[in-house]
Amino acid sequence: MARFRQSFLVKHVFGWTARLLALVSLLALAARACPAWLSSIPYLPDLAALTPWFIFLGLLALVLALMASRWFTALVLIAALALNVYWQYPFYQEGSELKGKADQLMALGHPDRYDDVARVMTLNVYKGQADADQVVKTVSDNRVEVLALQEVSEGFVDRLHKAGIDRYLPHEQLSTSSKEYANGLWTAAPMQSPSKDDVGSRSSMMPAASIDFGRGKTSVRFVSVHTTSPQPGSWNAWRRSVSDLGKLRKHEHTRYVLMGDFNATYDHAVFRDMLGERFSDGARQAGHGMSMTWPADRAPLPRLAAIDHVVVDRDIRANRLQAVPIAGSDHAALLATVMVE
Repeated sequence: MARFRQSFLVKHVFGWTARLLALVSLLALAARACPAWLSSIPYLPDLAALTPWFIFLGLLALVLALMASRWFTALVLIAALALNVYWQYPFYQEGSELKGKADQLMALGHPDRYDDVARVMTLNVYKGQADADQVVKTVSDNRVEVLALQEVSEGFVDRLHKAGIDRYLPHEQLSTSSKEYANGLWTAAPMQSPSKDDVGSRSSMMPAASIDFGRGKTSVRFVSVHTTSPQPGSWNAWRRSVSDLGKLRKHEHTRYVLMGDFNATYDHAVFRDMLGERFSDGARQAGHGMSMTWPADRAPLPRLAAIDHVVVDRDIRANRLQAVPIAGSDHAALLATVMVE
């Protein structure tokens, strides 16, 4: 009799735990499914950003539901898991590889500034606290031709120059609407039509410049992106700042690569709406995973959200994405190879 009561109690606990976890999972899926105009509901962006991780929570809940013979709960969890996997699967579905010559071009000791392929990198340097020497070493080791940095301080720029960034990326464009932190672009090739701000966002000035990828035949415009962080008191500002980037879709005769800290993941409707049918998230296009970049300073905890992106225009392919931790920053650097088709 005691054994029966113990078994009943265990099933009861497992059953209610499964129901509670199922409810949390459903709330997360509801947050992900919310349209962009509802995405500024307080704390909803935080919940939506963690959507991929609810696959693991859902699996745990499913096991508990099966052990407790809670069949309806199990069916609900199976449906929720199927939907979440459907949403995340494209990040792990092998995308189309870059053309064969891309590997040969990127293998050159000194990359050709005028071919149609380039290694690019973006990093939020966390209010200028990132290790400038490591940034330059990462640029050198990966033959980066375009670098986008956010939250740059004057002291960090000085350290970047002392570390030798000019040897690899001598052309620079910085812009800021505050006296403390700026966003910037550094390039190997000369900048064409550099701009202090291409977006006109409420969040920050986003510098841009066009780079010749094909000896006068192919021009690509790079933008260093930094949107407002979704925090109490700034939910609407966050939604608007991400939406502001969508205005670039109106420029039909300009090809863009947007690189930076978007403070949004693909699971945010406002980010997907910003992409529209024209832009593509490089990580989703490549199909090698979600490239989690934040937070990068809480080891041994894993990075939880892919809020840094390399977004490419039509006729531009992105692949070989790689997240690289940089000492001093709460973001990992995101590197990608982009190729104009």
